[in-house]
Amino acid sequence: MRKAMIKPIIEFCISNLASGSQKALEILEKDPNLDIIEYSCLSYCTRCAETLFALVNGEFVSGETPEQLVENIYRYLEENPMF
Repeated sequence: MRKAMIKPIIEFCISNLASGSQKALEILEKDPNLDIIEYSCLSYCTRCAETLFALVNGEFVSGETPEQLVENIYRYLEENPMF
């Protein structure tokens, strides 16, 4: 019997996607080991207006560019393994 693998959850805010994190979402969606979820609002409005971000397993991760955001998300996942 195979164990179900729990995937890291990456949550994006639609407003932040419109601000530029859409490209990061598109890159991350190609990774079958991640669950990507879009919400209308994640209630980080002040920070959302200032930077590109996503919630990674509930933790705020940001980047100045979509590429930096992706890099920071993967770094966060490496430094904070789920098991």
